[in-house]
Amino acid sequence: MIKAVVFDLDRTLLDRDKSVRVFIEKQHDRLNTFLDHIPKEKYITRFIELDQRGYVSKDKVYQQIVDEFNITGLTWQELLEDYISRFKDSCRPFPNLNRMLETLLGHHLILGVITNGRGQFQLDNIKALGIEHYFESILISEWEGVKKPDPQIFYKALEALDVVPAESIYVGDHPENDIKASRNVGMKSVWMKDKRYDGVQADFVIEDLMEVPYIVEGLCSRRI
Repeated sequence: MIKAVVFDLDRTLLDRDKSVRVFIEKQHDRLNTFLDHIPKEKYITRFIELDQRGYVSKDKVYQQIVDEFNITGLTWQELLEDYISRFKDSCRPFPNLNRMLETLLGHHLILGVITNGRGQFQLDNIKALGIEHYFESILISEWEGVKKPDPQIFYKALEALDVVPAESIYVGDHPENDIKASRNVGMKSVWMKDKRYDGVQADFVIEDLMEVPYIVEGLCSRRI
């Protein structure tokens, strides 16, 4: 019997690719006094390249941006602070996010989140999506002192939700940090399909969040 569903945040609940593009476009507009010598699309494209889908720290990204584009009158630290304080205003969810969470709660499931990243930054993004109240547990790597794929952060979530691995499923996008890591602790894994990866060994694959309740229902009725 499945009792709990635990989610990754970025590229699972939060459409990070879309959110980043929205934010960087706004940043270029907002700080145009210092960035007007850089074509907007070039600024957006280069940030996305350097960011590498969030796996490069933003201090390094902005240092490189300032050097490459010869930005004056504005430091990389100020650009970073702008990112940290304002990114939440550009957060965009994947389709059916709230509907999916409401459906799971309607089935009396307990919900949680495990995400890597800065504590307050990630919590602000969750709040910006308007979904904080759905979750019994939100674990963010900076605050927990451990990050995915370390099994300890998964065990912490399971303990907080008072379930064993076999009673839970984990939904995420990253082959190692999410899928392999959750399977290693005994959870059922659901991969949010990402065309950038091939051969991901997940128990289930989805392309829309509304597929999650169907998977849970099937597991509980032993149909799938």
